[in-house]
Amino acid sequence: MDTPHGTHESRNQTSIMEFILLGIGNVPELQVLLFLLFLVIYIMTMAGNILIVAIVVADHHLHTPMYFFLGNLSCLETCYTSTVLPRMLASLTTGDRAISVSGCFMQLYCFGVLACSECYLLAAMSYDRYLAICKPLHYVSIMNDRFCFQLVAGSWISGFVAASIIVSWISMLMFCGPNEIDHFLCEFNVVIKLSCSDTQSMVLVAFLLSSLFTLPPFLLTLTSYISIITTILRIPSTTGRKKAFSTCSSHLIVVTIFYGTLIIVYLLPDINILQSMTKVFSVFYTILTPLVNPLIYSLRNKEVKEALRKVVRKLGSFTAVQSIQADTFRPK
Repeated sequence: MDTPHGTHESRNQTSIMEFILLGIGNVPELQVLLFLLFLVIYIMTMAGNILIVAIVVADHHLHTPMYFFLGNLSCLETCYTSTVLPRMLASLTTGDRAISVSGCFMQLYCFGVLACSECYLLAAMSYDRYLAICKPLHYVSIMNDRFCFQLVAGSWISGFVAASIIVSWISMLMFCGPNEIDHFLCEFNVVIKLSCSDTQSMVLVAFLLSSLFTLPPFLLTLTSYISIITTILRIPSTTGRKKAFSTCSSHLIVVTIFYGTLIIVYLLPDINILQSMTKVFSVFYTILTPLVNPLIYSLRNKEVKEALRKVVRKLGSFTAVQSIQADTFRPK
């Protein structure tokens, strides 16, 4: 007997209540090692980025557009890491790889918001460096507090809008099985393959939206650095070129790592042989990039290093004072 189409859809729509995240590896002997590795990465990432935010807020010498953007980037990276790693650590600890459908959509939404926002924030930072190096006389008048706030707000709003449209549409799809996601997070390209609905129009719209929201900031970043490099090469003295390049070298490294791995992940051919490589490169832009950003900016930036030294000296002085006070009031 034929089943009515509506009843068939209703049954399929409720047939899957959760997905299974297969993760990075399925070797039991490596689970403890992977847990310890990602736990250390998570702690270092959170500590490094929170420290950058605290330094930017506390040191008035860093109250400039470049460090305002850097503080927002570190805040974003903190959220970025927290979207992926806690769930992965819990899975490695308990062995439970299940994630509810709504939980999967929420992770996909947060991941999309942060990834899109980072594209625009990196573009804003590139534009800031372009003005500082190529248009120094106009820098102060253009990069005022209001414009900086508008750039950061626009970055976050763009991420929310793009992710809201895509995830809202995905949530209306039916998932009939299988329910295994061959990844360590709910990623769009993998989740969409599990739907038993017609996803051709969905994939097309997602591609257009992704192009609309990520191509402009990428092109702005690329154009900015082409102009920056051209301007630096025109500087006659070697010292001048080094000084100019040092102001943007940290950001250029971060942009290269982020976009390089992102392009590799989403431009690799969709074949089984390359799926494991895709997951490896996904680790780079979702987990390792937030980890190395504070290291890159702190090791290659004189102002940040000086601010860190001030913090260390203040902590040392505070510790010394506390020790003296403890010795003074200690009963004899």
